[in-house]
Amino acid sequence: MTDPEPLPRFDDGFRDGLERLLRWRRDVRRFRTDPLDPALLGRLLDLADLAPSVGNSQPWRFVLVETPAARTAVRANFEAANADALAAQPGERRHLYAKLKLAGLDHAPVQLAVFTDTGTAQGHGLGRRTMPQTLEHSTVMAVHTLWLAARAAGIGVGWVSILDPDRLARDLAVPEDWRFTAYLCVGHPEEEHVDPELERAGWQARTGRGRDLIRR
Repeated sequence: MTDPEPLPRFDDGFRDGLERLLRWRRDVRRFRTDPLDPALLGRLLDLADLAPSVGNSQPWRFVLVETPAARTAVRANFEAANADALAAQPGERRHLYAKLKLAGLDHAPVQLAVFTDTGTAQGHGLGRRTMPQTLEHSTVMAVHTLWLAARAAGIGVGWVSILDPDRLARDLAVPEDWRFTAYLCVGHPEEEHVDPELERAGWQARTGRGRDLIRR
């Protein structure tokens, strides 16, 4: 039997660094095209597996989208969904929406489609009888864990959400009980900013709503 690992002590320097990491975690849409070290990608996926999950189910499933055919299908999906989203914008915001940079699909060297395995037997259903959506919540935790780990390594991540989930699942030929959760572009950022791109573009500033506690 091995000795238990000693409890780490996180000092002020570590806490300050963690805060900087959280502030510099940005949704990156502008990537350099130079490739990502496969060993580093593997390390990031290993760290994503440390995320919490309901019942220890680990329902996240990562699909590496790398063939020209698969990427072309994703690009077409985005363009169709983005056209619908543009048309749905009220007149005064449509022009601003059209100018937004909303995806890094053309340059990001690594692209990951992330699914939630809704049929997984792992975890034996613990914790999700009344809230089955906690499986998808768990996958989002894995995405966030990978995102922070990538940022700490100087790598950028962008979440593309303007996609038709059912069409994407068909195009990537995943099992029927996998539900699409996120599409991630990963690579070296073309530029670095501590403020969100949507804020710089005049779309929406951060509001700090987490401080607005409701008491009951």
